[in-house]
Amino acid sequence: MRSNRHRDTKPELAIRRLLHMLHMRGYRYRVDFAPWSNKRRRADIVFTRRRLAVFIDGCFWHGCPEHGTVPVSHADYWEPKLVKNRERDAETTAMAEAEGWRVLRIWEHVPPEEAVRLVIRELGDPGSALREREE
Repeated sequence: MRSNRHRDTKPELAIRRLLHMLHMRGYRYRVDFAPWSNKRRRADIVFTRRRLAVFIDGCFWHGCPEHGTVPVSHADYWEPKLVKNRERDAETTAMAEAEGWRVLRIWEHVPPEEAVRLVIRELGDPGSALREREE
């Protein structure tokens, strides 16, 4: 488990590459950042001025309802661990929202283009940056 990345995963990098166009439009974001009181709970992408925290959750580690599985081997270890991960995610979301942050959780299986559309919608961007990019 030590080799499991907590940042710069493939889905996260793919989304950040597409989000770079927002950076050029004045939407600045921080990577692997904890803007709230509990500094041990970090979001993958944080738009500080817009108070939006984006988490890109892995299907296995965060218990995706579509793709999440519990290994058969050593299930007595994995099942409580994965349940605790989901509980921690809920606590982190509640803590961030209590401190005035909006939280957007995106599953790793969501295509990067769709993930960026979700972020743009949450940011409230009136002119879709993706449409401009595609033209």
